[in-house]
Amino acid sequence: MIHIKSDREIEQMKESAEVMKKVLVAIEKEIKVGVTTSYLDYIAEKVMKENLAKPSFRGVSCPFPGGKAYTHATCISVNDEIIHGIPSSRVLKDGDVVSIDLGVYKNGFHADAGRTFIVGEGSSIAKKLVAVTEQAFFEGVSKAVVGNRIGDISNAIQSHVEKNGFSLIREYQGHGIGRELHEDPGVPNIGKKGRGERLQKGMALAIEPMVTEKSPEVYVDKDKWTVKSRDGKLTAYYENTIVITDGEPEILTL
Repeated sequence: MIHIKSDREIEQMKESAEVMKKVLVAIEKEIKVGVTTSYLDYIAEKVMKENLAKPSFRGVSCPFPGGKAYTHATCISVNDEIIHGIPSSRVLKDGDVVSIDLGVYKNGFHADAGRTFIVGEGSSIAKKLVAVTEQAFFEGVSKAVVGNRIGDISNAIQSHVEKNGFSLIREYQGHGIGRELHEDPGVPNIGKKGRGERLQKGMALAIEPMVTEKSPEVYVDKDKWTVKSRDGKLTAYYENTIVITDGEPEILTL
């Protein structure tokens, strides 16, 4: 069931989104050689607490049998890890590609966003991958207008990524968001124009291209959370929470 948000509910979502912006700014300042991913997770939660918010991800049930509920504030994925990487004592090195995904919960509503950063200079292919992934989000969001369908967003993302020689994973997708972190409808990154749910004013969506350098094939690591590229190549990720309006979509977490 799709939950259409009232103007008041959207204003409440913006409170979570404002905290999200502060978290993203704080994390970006700390992306450097020698920093651990657990420290970045600490910084994220510290900023949330300072702004009377909580991490949306903590306590999320593992989708695989035998897996434990998530215990961190963020997911931090490095190089061939595309999503759901668990913060740890791993030390960032020059050239690492680091994707950070996080959710913020405040006053009954969630905001969800993610960014990919390059530590230090980075390779030319890493720079292109990160830039194409980010632009894919904006290609998709340009189609997020009343009267269009979810497939129009998906197709725009897919077209941009594939024409630049990269691939999108198929097993995971964006989603509706609001009082729940994951709501209907699903927002795939691959699709056909004119397919899927019709977009309405008040729909809130988390749009999140997940891009691989080469093959789209992925697997879940033994920790039952981290999703990695099967060929070991680089990956990138970009996400924002948006709201469908009477005109252009509003990006709450940018």
